[in-house]
Amino acid sequence: MTQDYDLDEAYKIAGPEDAKKLYGDWATTYDDSFGAGWGYVAPQRIAEIYRAQMSGEEVPILDIGAGTGLIAEHLAGLSADAFDITPEMLAVAKGKALYRQTILGDLTQPLALEDASYGGVVSCGTFTHGHVGPECLPELLRVTRAGALFVCGTIATVFDQMRFGSTLAGLVADGRITPMHVRKIAIYEGGDHPHVSDEGLVMVFRKL
Repeated sequence: MTQDYDLDEAYKIAGPEDAKKLYGDWATTYDDSFGAGWGYVAPQRIAEIYRAQMSGEEVPILDIGAGTGLIAEHLAGLSADAFDITPEMLAVAKGKALYRQTILGDLTQPLALEDASYGGVVSCGTFTHGHVGPECLPELLRVTRAGALFVCGTIATVFDQMRFGSTLAGLVADGRITPMHVRKIAIYEGGDHPHVSDEGLVMVFRKL
């Protein structure tokens, strides 16, 4: 396993500027040092869940915190846009020709996207320690169509600490989303590192 990716350092970031610096530095080696080196299968599992839950026309998909495009590698045949705060990561994703377009932006701010533009949202590694919390959900609901499928990964401690449960429950109560279903996934397979047994939670719901 190559050593230039440190997940614990990623968990320590505090806001958008930290994210841009950290992931900007890692962009060119991220796929090898983390994706392959750590056996990072969570993006593939999230893509599989999305495909299994699809019904009818659900494109284009907005991949938030898309990074280098690891989810999109498993969404072949579906139209998707990449949204990320780090230009260097988006440059890697663009080079793979996986996306219709790449969009530079900050999920903690209003999104420069049209209303009802997307039929689905996916994410992996975005809703985690030091990254983005549920404050972005109203904007994501604005830019998605009725019936849009959301398949977004997180981890249990972040789900609790950042109040995803109460936020999503409030959106259900307000009639904005369907009740959420949660799927448990392995984040890594076949790696040799301290996080090899970590598990993720995948939040699955639709916009009403």
